[in-house]
Amino acid sequence: MEVLEILKYTLPALIVFLTSVFVLREMIKRDQAKNKFEVLMQNQKTITPIRLQAYERLVLFLERITPDSLILRANKPEMNARQLHHAILQAIRTEYEHNMSQQVYITPRAWEIVKNARSGVSKLINTSFDAVKPDDPAIKLSKLILERSMQVEKHPTQVAIDFLKSEIGEII
Repeated sequence: MEVLEILKYTLPALIVFLTSVFVLREMIKRDQAKNKFEVLMQNQKTITPIRLQAYERLVLFLERITPDSLILRANKPEMNARQLHHAILQAIRTEYEHNMSQQVYITPRAWEIVKNARSGVSKLINTSFDAVKPDDPAIKLSKLILERSMQVEKHPTQVAIDFLKSEIGEII
């Protein structure tokens, strides 16, 4: 009988205690999830503009390394083909090195496509240079580069720009 009397008081107290522990545990989990979400949202507010700026800078980089843009900036009337070739490759290298840090903010696939575009432009420049004599006038190399560039169905820089734009659409 005494045992029943003890159970009559301890059993409800035990049930209340276990219910309290369960409710408190759930409240703490919910609060932690809410805090985690708030931190994530705050990070998104900070990171998204930086990521968009990285994509913007890389699109600008790709525009600057298109063959026509490179030739306009690097070509001087007194240059020969060798000098123009060197100036163009130097411009590509400088632009690339200036924008390398942007890879931190974009997807690995996007960075790979940007690198492929740079390689494609360099290859076009090099193969065009191989087809002329080093001492030919720079205009001859310029013309050949532009002709070969126009023969390409879709230029590597445009492929990369299109890919970056599609990724920007996913971010926004």
